[in-house]
Amino acid sequence: MEEKLRQDPSDCIKVVLFGPESTGKSTLAMQLAEHYNTVYVPEFSRIYAEEKLRLGKTLTVNDVLPIAEGQMRLENELTPKADTVLICDTDLLETKVYSESYYDGVCDPVLEKYAIQNTYDLYFLTYIDIPWETDDLRDRPHDREAMFEAFENALKKYNKPYILLKGPIAERFELAVTHIDELIKKKV
Repeated sequence: MEEKLRQDPSDCIKVVLFGPESTGKSTLAMQLAEHYNTVYVPEFSRIYAEEKLRLGKTLTVNDVLPIAEGQMRLENELTPKADTVLICDTDLLETKVYSESYYDGVCDPVLEKYAIQNTYDLYFLTYIDIPWETDDLRDRPHDREAMFEAFENALKKYNKPYILLKGPIAERFELAVTHIDELIKKKV
């Protein structure tokens, strides 16, 4: 199982959109991928949860590892298709935060190991100042502040490099591009 959570080595710059639900991560990931003419890694947990919902089932703690494995499989499959930058809509650290938030602090030790060990050049922490968008999967509109704090605390605890993105999507996009461009310049 551990191999399924291991990040394949790569020379490309990897950035992660990170934060609570309904904070514009997917929208921004797609915009950044288009801007840099690259691929983005979608959020596997959404794909997985939508399928369970379609079958009339809900997520349980037993779904966390299959979600984490699916996320890393997508990332590892898409990384070779990225030339300079890979945009990740989420990562295993996000899966860890959700696991602990939804399942009374529980996180599988192997997931925790790789959530901490896998590396990214920069995280973009998305703030809760854009309107909540309801869908069949989002379920914590009244816990946005607590969820945001859980995400920021994880980045701080594990000393992950991050930039806080606030304001409208256009402003977030511009700030993200500025920081990604800086990473590209340093790499060249």
